[in-house]
Amino acid sequence: MHFRHSNEMWSEFPDLVPGVFFVDGITAEAVVTDPVAKFHAIAAERLAAGSEGEMPEIQAWRRTFSKMGLKPTQYRCASEALLRRFRQENSLPQLHPLVDLCNAISIAFAIPIAVFDLAKISGDLEVRHATGRETYLTFSGETEHPEPREVIFADSNDRAHARRWTNRQSGLSAVREDTRSVLIVAEAMHEAAGRDVPKLIETIAAELAAVWAMKAKTALLSRSSPRFDL
Repeated sequence: MHFRHSNEMWSEFPDLVPGVFFVDGITAEAVVTDPVAKFHAIAAERLAAGSEGEMPEIQAWRRTFSKMGLKPTQYRCASEALLRRFRQENSLPQLHPLVDLCNAISIAFAIPIAVFDLAKISGDLEVRHATGRETYLTFSGETEHPEPREVIFADSNDRAHARRWTNRQSGLSAVREDTRSVLIVAEAMHEAAGRDVPKLIETIAAELAAVWAMKAKTALLSRSSPRFDL
């Protein structure tokens, strides 16, 4: 199995900087209270200096959504949606230790992070434009069909595991209590992404080692090296 962005995506979005992880052996019994609180504090400090819409990481994704023909304040990237909720409620929902940790790191860095249960992905996973024949399962159990040319995470069976790029993940490959192997994808577009994404990779890898005592396989992808083999 491998993960990649299509050649067309790299041509249209040359500022893209993706960081990826493969992790095996995740459990739902881990305790992440302390690291989550640490990253929430970093996010709170950033929000005290200005709203999420003023952050360069979020502004870059808003420009990207506009380029895709989407209203950026109607369809927000995952990190902006999480930051907005955190600013309003001063907390985020507890879902699963790994998801809670990645969400906390996401708002600290203001960079969207997706976590996929690999057991629910068929074949390879590619970020590409939809053809219109793909299926997408919502968290409520409804089946949708992404619009042609919409950016999705698509597997070999034409199942979309995320819609509108970093806007909304599928309920099909969401992390559950029985999840063991995951693919983690972080993507940034802002000017300092080349420095920030490697820091984010190091941060997640260190937290995974501390919480689950495991070493993740990681990579920083680029147009010249776009493929991550799991």
